[in-house]
Amino acid sequence: MAENSKNELSKEEIGYLRRKKAAEIIFPFFRFIILFGLGFVILYPLIYMVSCAFRERGDMNDPTVMWIPRNFTLDVMKETLDAMGFPQTLFTTLYLNVGCALVQVISCAVTGYGFARFKFKGQKLLFGIVIMMILVPPQVIALPLYSQFRNFGIGGFTVNLIDTAFTMYLPALTANGIRAGLMILIFRQFFKGLPRELEDAAYIDGCGPLRTFVQVMIPNASAAFLTVFLFSVVWYWNDYYVSASFFTDTRTISLMLRNLDTELKQRLFDTVTAEISPREQIVWKEAGCLISITPLLILYICLQKHFIEGIERSGIVG
Repeated sequence: MAENSKNELSKEEIGYLRRKKAAEIIFPFFRFIILFGLGFVILYPLIYMVSCAFRERGDMNDPTVMWIPRNFTLDVMKETLDAMGFPQTLFTTLYLNVGCALVQVISCAVTGYGFARFKFKGQKLLFGIVIMMILVPPQVIALPLYSQFRNFGIGGFTVNLIDTAFTMYLPALTANGIRAGLMILIFRQFFKGLPRELEDAAYIDGCGPLRTFVQVMIPNASAAFLTVFLFSVVWYWNDYYVSASFFTDTRTISLMLRNLDTELKQRLFDTVTAEISPREQIVWKEAGCLISITPLLILYICLQKHFIEGIERSGIVG
């Protein structure tokens, strides 16, 4: 019977079946090669970072040392932690960056909910300004902001807010912080996807707009809140341009990483003019980068599932 069925197939059908069978064998192999290559490209910086952070400076000048350190040491990490003043720097970063991220999530959620559910005059114009916030780089408004904070007027009095936390918290409180436009867009898209019956039921029960938002909409938008919070934390954590514009004495992890060379030379050699080989400096720089991203990696690993869910439900993919 099998031979009869084969004889009944035309040459084109037989060729198609052979090509299909070959594709089923070859495609998984090529898929593995492509995914392995992409994974290596993405993980290469992290692997190199870990490799350099735990080797001695002399290993950087040894051509035989590629990935595994010849002389494993923790001294580089200790020196980098001391130069960054890590405990105090971490506390300052959490106070400024993570605190601003929390405030910005709340302000952007309220703004995004207003654009998604309410009709008012100038709505399209204001939303266009929100889109411009995504497109316009922060360097464009850096000087006006500095001037405003340098001579901040309150009730007829002028106050200098430079080198205070207000320079970070005030923009976050008014939904004008780092990448706030994108966060408003995410919230708007998410709230537009929620059924209006939720609000209608709340209004029938006597809830006002604010109570409806707090008791009904926020619990149903937990995935969006988590997604925006992670985005906000990462951008505030990695920011050094805005922080460097408004602070001179305050130290965050990104600012300390930017000035790591100077701090290390001062601590290790008692002079900022010490001559160190650029290749030898790499071990400290990679150690500093590893220290700075470790809290974010831990945060993402713990919240990865909810983060991906929030991205899929926000309506900004696909």
